[in-house]
Amino acid sequence: MAKKNKKNIKTHDLLEKPEALAEQISKTEQFIEKHQTLMLSVFGAVALLIAGGFLYKYYMDGQNELAQDEMFQAVYYFEQDSLDLALRGDGNRYGFLDIIDEYGATKAGNLANFYVGAIYMRKGSYTSAIPFLQDFESDDILLQARAYSLLGDAHMEADEYAEAAKYYDKAATHKPTKEFTPTYLMKAALAYELLGEKDKALKQYDKIITGYRNTPEYNKARKYKALLENKS
Repeated sequence: MAKKNKKNIKTHDLLEKPEALAEQISKTEQFIEKHQTLMLSVFGAVALLIAGGFLYKYYMDGQNELAQDEMFQAVYYFEQDSLDLALRGDGNRYGFLDIIDEYGATKAGNLANFYVGAIYMRKGSYTSAIPFLQDFESDDILLQARAYSLLGDAHMEADEYAEAAKYYDKAATHKPTKEFTPTYLMKAALAYELLGEKDKALKQYDKIITGYRNTPEYNKARKYKALLENKS
C-alpha cells in the first residue's frame, strides 16, 4: 500500500477540520504580529523603490527632452559640416561635448557620443574618436553597426588590425542589411589580409559571394578572393 504524502494529509486536515484551519490561521496571525515591524519595513522599502523608479523615469524623460532641444543646433552644424561648432557649441547653444557633460545619461546624450566620434573621425583624430564610439549603444538597425564600423576604421588607421577586424565583424553581424553589410565584410576581409589570416579573409569574401549577390561588392569580392587564393 502506497504511503500517503504528508503534505497532502496536512492539506486535507486544513480543508476537512475547522479546528486545524483555525490553528493555522492563529499561527499566521502570531507570525505577522511578531514580525510586523520587519514586514512593514520591507513593504515600505518596496513601495519606495517603485515610487523612486517612476520618479526617476519621469525625471529622465524630462532631461531627455531638454537634451534633444539643446542638441538641435549641434545637429544643424554637423549637417552643415561646421564640425567645431557642432562639437563645442557657438557660445549660445550647446555643442555635442556639452550635451554629453550635462545630459550623458539620456538617450540624447548617448546619441551625442556617436556624433562626437563621427566628428573626430572626419577631423582625422582617430584615437580621440574611439572612447566616444565605444560609449555609444543603440538597438538601431543602422547606427550601431555604423559605430562599430567607425571603430574598425579608427583602429585600422592606428595599424591595429586585430581590433579593426573585431569591430568590422561586429558591424557585419549587427542586424545585417544588403545596403551596408557587404561593405563591412569587405573591410573585415582587408583587415584579416593585413593580419596575414588568409582563411578568415576568404570567409568574408565568401559571405558576400553567397549572401549578397545583387550588390556592388559581389564582383569585388570575387576578384579579391581570386587574387588572395593565388597568393603563395
